[in-house]
Parts: sequence; C-alpha cells; structure tokens
Amino acid sequence: MLRSFYREGTWIRAIEGLEDGKEIPVEDHVWLDLFNHTPEERAYVEEKFSIELFTRQEAQEIESSSKYSEDELEINANLNYIYKKENNYALDPVSFILRDGILFTQRNIALQSFNDIQRILRHSRRSRLSGYNVFLGLFEARVDIEADFLEDLSRQIYAAGKGLALEREVEEDILLNIYNFQEVTILFRESTSELKRLFSSILRSEFFPKEEYEKLRVMIKDADSLISHTSFLFERLEYLQNTFLGLIDMEQNKIIKIFTVMTVVFMPPTLIASLYGMNFHFMPETQWEYGYPMALGLMVLSSLLTLLFFKWRKWL
Repeated sequence: MLRSFYREGTWIRAIEGLEDGKEIPVEDHVWLDLFNHTPEERAYVEEKFSIELFTRQEAQEIESSSKYSEDELEINANLNYIYKKENNYALDPVSFILRDGILFTQRNIALQSFNDIQRILRHSRRSRLSGYNVFLGLFEARVDIEADFLEDLSRQIYAAGKGLALEREVEEDILLNIYNFQEVTILFRESTSELKRLFSSILRSEFFPKEEYEKLRVMIKDADSLISHTSFLFERLEYLQNTFLGLIDMEQNKIIKIFTVMTVVFMPPTLIASLYGMNFHFMPETQWEYGYPMALGLMVLSSLLTLLFFKWRKWL
C-alpha cells in the first residue's frame, strides 16, 4: 500500500494508491509511506521522484554504512523496529530516505508511531511542513511509545517479583516468564541504542536543517533515559532470576534433607533386623518367648531416639 501526504493550500492531504497521486506535483509532496508495497507502487515512486528505494536485503544489512548515510542529494537510514509476532517480540527493518525535503519510508509491519503521525497530519494546517519535520516526528512518537511500553514492562516485572515472593510452590513457568522479559528488554535496548546512534549521526550531518538540532539533542537525552531504564530492568530481572534459582535450591535442599533424615532414622532398625537375621545357632533371644516383640520394640525405640536427637540438635 502506498499512502501519500501532500500540501494543498494550507492543509496537508492524504491519498492512497497510485491513480490519484499521479496528478500531484512532485514538489507538493511531504511524505510517501510504502507499507507492504507492490512492485507497481515501487516502480511508480522510483520513476516519478527519480529515486532508488531500498531492497529488503539492503535494509537488513548490519554495517554502520547501511544504517546511515548521506550525500548532497539525500539522507538514508535503516532502523530496526520492535513488533509483536504472535506471543513474542521481534525486530523488523524500516527504511527512511530524505530527498528534496520529501520523506520516503518503507516498512512491512504496522507501527503505532506511523499511525499516530498520519492521524496528526490529516488535521494539520502547517503549509511549510517538510519531510524533515515528519522524520523527526516519527522518532518523537517512537520514543514516547517505547517509554510507555517500558513502564508497562516494569509493572509486569514488579508483579512477577511480587508473585514470586508470595508463591508457596516454585514453578518453572516463572523462570520462563523471567527469560521472556529479559529477551524483550534486550530487544528494546538494542533498538533504542540504534536510535541514539542515528540521532548522533544526524547531528554531524552537513545537510540536515540546523534549526532541528535542539530537538535532536532532547531526543538523544530521552533515548539515554530509555537505555538507562532498560539496564535497570535487566538488573532487576537478574535479581529475580537469582531469587528464583535460590528458591529452587531451597526446595531441593528440603527434599534432600527429608531423604537424609529418613535414611538415618531407619538405620538403627535395619541394624537390629540384621543382627537377628543372622543364622548363628547360639542366639538366646531366638528361643525366647518375647524375643520377637522385643526386637520390634528396639526398632521403634531406636527410630524415636534418633528423631529426638535430631530435634534436640535443631536439625529438624
């Protein structure tokens, strides 16, 4: 799908598809968003605006030169965005091209930050709005959304920690939840660090409008705050993980302790049974009328004395 935003008098208008956009002059465009675009839409944009869009392979490259580059004609950037895939989170690249004040974006995933900015533009009357403003607006929205997400993640981690403290029985699902929280936190730290590097690269740009630099510096501080918060969350998750493993060790120690006590308790009766199980001819108790009850009594007494000794030493 191709969605185009363009100036019409003092308003910013939006259209979808190819046909309606062919009559709009190139210089009136502000932003073209290619979302799961077709080959026809790609060819139309490249031909009309004399631009070469990114391929999927180029967008996924990890070299720093592929993440950000610029020349006297255009500024290029590729960033990974987090999205929810079934019950997990994953990263997917989004491409940005700034050329002649027009922003071109390519993506394959639905993003809330894009939806928010598009909704704002539909009610905008900023006739001097350019692709540079939209470019920064998308990242401002992204930072705000990620901050809200990290706050929600922090509440979930707090609830998991509180549940861990109240749980009578330690379950494996708790460890899996902690692991999933760690994975999400790592993804956010990775994407936010990448975003901060982009802001720093733009600050060194020779072609980006200088009047936007103060906004970029504020966004860098916001990104730093998010990175610090992810570090705090990761440390908290490590603490929860260690607590969980400690509880498991305690449960295992209790089980081992029970088996140890039972083994020791039954050792004296086993000794007595072994003695009277010997096949020697001269054993007076074997011919005694009360020999059998006496042996049973010795077994019970020896077990009770062992238990009393353990309690006296406070081992139980």
